[in-house]
Amino acid sequence: MAEQNDRIGQIVKKEQKRLLDFIRNRVPTQEDAEDILQDVFFQLSESYRLMKPIEQLSSWLFTVARNKITDLFRKKKPASFSSLTGFDQTDEDGEHSGIADFIPDPDNLESKYLRQLILNKLDEALNELPKEQRDVFMLQEMEQKSFKEIAEMTGEPVNTLISRKRYAVLHLRERLKEVYRELLEK
Repeated sequence: MAEQNDRIGQIVKKEQKRLLDFIRNRVPTQEDAEDILQDVFFQLSESYRLMKPIEQLSSWLFTVARNKITDLFRKKKPASFSSLTGFDQTDEDGEHSGIADFIPDPDNLESKYLRQLILNKLDEALNELPKEQRDVFMLQEMEQKSFKEIAEMTGEPVNTLISRKRYAVLHLRERLKEVYRELLEK
């Protein structure tokens, strides 16, 4: 038992940094990365406790980490574009607001210009995206389709669609950062 604990300790010491870096590049927060790393090493210790031989240890660790990352994204509800940009808010009446509530009313002349400016910037940023990412974003955010519905329409796995949407949101968030700041300051 002490020999097993020493062996596990050596593995953790040797692989911890590299594995944490791998995980951190694929999950939203440092806390998520640390939780997954802990789960990976827990699974390693369980395998040793059950006397299951692990042939290619490094490969095994990264495979377990990849599976845990996938599990994390399956458990978490994908963030909407509005929530990631700060547009996802609840007012004093408990009413939920999204990006559409921040695009000015087209009937007001001053608002008409601002609305067109925002829509043009959004359109430019959307056109920079690869088609697959743009399509998932448009279907999910603008047409309010669920990932399951989109998967049925496209034949793509839900996880692939979630990943594409995430990349789209990250790109749009970066490209529209200045517009958000100006809107929120008014």
